[in-house]
This record gives sequence, C-alpha cells and structure tokens, in this order.
Amino acid sequence: MLQCPNCGKRSIYEFHFGGEFLTRPNQEASSDEWYEYVYTRRNIFGVEKEWWYHRFGCKRWFLAFRDTSNNQVAKTFLLADDGE
Repeated sequence: MLQCPNCGKRSIYEFHFGGEFLTRPNQEASSDEWYEYVYTRRNIFGVEKEWWYHRFGCKRWFLAFRDTSNNQVAKTFLLADDGE
C-alpha cells in the first residue's frame, strides 16, 4: 500500500516509480553537470526522496521519502508541500 497525498492509501500496483528526486541544472550548466543529472544516480541504502506517479488514480506526480533498506515509505507529499 502507498499513501497518495491526493487520493489516500491505495494498492502499490496503481503507481509508477519515477526515480530519485534530482534538482535540474540551469540552462547555462556545463555538459558535465547535465551528464551527472541525466545518467548518474546515488542509489543510496537508506532514506531517499523519490518521485511517484499515481497512474490508475489521480494521475498526479508526488514525492515520497522511502527507506530503500526495508522498502518502507515514511511520508508522501506534493512538490508544492516540500515535505521537509
């Protein structure tokens, strides 16, 4: 089960994992910065901020803090809410 901040608790099969949250470089960023943004992931063991998409529900993207060591989601929130 995963808590959608818009629809409430739903089956995990309604969602699509979108990867870790990354801050997009500005337009003047170097090629190296863009390479890091597009191809490099931290793949940490522990709590990570991630994108999720509610594909069979409200069709909204939201963020979650998920512990990759045990797959437990601590918090879900919309980007505008910041989650911190």
